[in-house]
Amino acid sequence: MEFTKMSDLTKLHQAVATGDYNLVKKLLKKGLCDPNYKDVDWNDRTPLHWAAIKGQMEVLHLLIEYGARPCLVTDVGWTPAHFAAESGHLNVLKTLHALHAAIDAPDFFGDTPKRIAQIYGQKACVAFLEKAEPECLDHRLAARQKGLPLDERDGDWDAKKRELELSLPSPNQNTNKKMKKSRGLARLIYTKQRRA
Repeated sequence: MEFTKMSDLTKLHQAVATGDYNLVKKLLKKGLCDPNYKDVDWNDRTPLHWAAIKGQMEVLHLLIEYGARPCLVTDVGWTPAHFAAESGHLNVLKTLHALHAAIDAPDFFGDTPKRIAQIYGQKACVAFLEKAEPECLDHRLAARQKGLPLDERDGDWDAKKRELELSLPSPNQNTNKKMKKSRGLARLIYTKQRRA
């Protein structure tokens, strides 16, 4: 794979996706790359998303060491935990949980990593997440009570989610169309009955 034609940020994404630990370490050590950069060509995935997809534990630890944030999400709200659950990478989920990442965060459609694991038949991940989700919630509550800051918000996602919500048709619009159609049908039936 040729890296010279790519930007340094894309180099980091590519190095993580291919599992090239040494290149990842070199790029991060030189400070050439932001480990939280979202690649718009890949649906806003960060290098940490790629490490979770591939189940690359050494790379995942290295990215975390250099400041990668597990709360960052893709263009549809997937966290690294969603990708780990989809791929069945239990060790990645355990690591994210140990870091107090929000492994119970829903995506844009309301699916949590546990639901994704259920959909893809990742039984070991489902079993782990059933125990870990309440612990995650307890940690957030305890942190809030103590006034401790949590890194669980992706500011970019909040704005993008609102934009997505506004672009979808309103449930009322669909209901009104159905009601107009049903009223029209009722009028037609009533008119035919009156004529008969």
